[in-house]
Amino acid sequence: MIEVRWHARGGQGGFTAAKLLGLAASVFEDNYAQAFPSFGPERRGAPVLGFTRIDDKPIDDHSQVYECDYVVVLDETLMEVVNVTNGLKNGGILLINTEAAPESFKLEGNFKVVTLNATDIALKVLKAPITNTTMMGALAAVSGIVGIESVLNAIDAGMPENLREKNKKAVMIAYDAVRGVK
Repeated sequence: MIEVRWHARGGQGGFTAAKLLGLAASVFEDNYAQAFPSFGPERRGAPVLGFTRIDDKPIDDHSQVYECDYVVVLDETLMEVVNVTNGLKNGGILLINTEAAPESFKLEGNFKVVTLNATDIALKVLKAPITNTTMMGALAAVSGIVGIESVLNAIDAGMPENLREKNKKAVMIAYDAVRGVK
């Protein structure tokens, strides 16, 4: 089973990204998936979590994800208030939306740090600092847990029509950037 934890602030679309990833894996890649949020009475801007589980067999575990293969951080400032690496498995990947280079993060643990300035991409393409789909494209590139076509199909199936094309463009820019494609 592959488990992903999404760190975001309320209103940034972290749970939407978790759901779209689950949709890509289940509907378009014939896997089983779960996607669910973890938040209380927080308001817009408060730290929230989203989770995605993906497996090739039915998933019986409905608890919160405590150990994960991938952690995606949509807002770098969360790293000041939340231990985003808690529960990240050995050999896992921490994907951070930031201008900083991976080596600038001095974190304890046996995992790889990948960075992408998803905010810049989102501002240019979406005209808003909403980085959820951009980071999903980056996750697809670093992980291979779903193919890029499945991500694009999930956006078509799971987002309002007026948001689809711009979000797919942001996904592709992020996907290509992380893969080093010019």
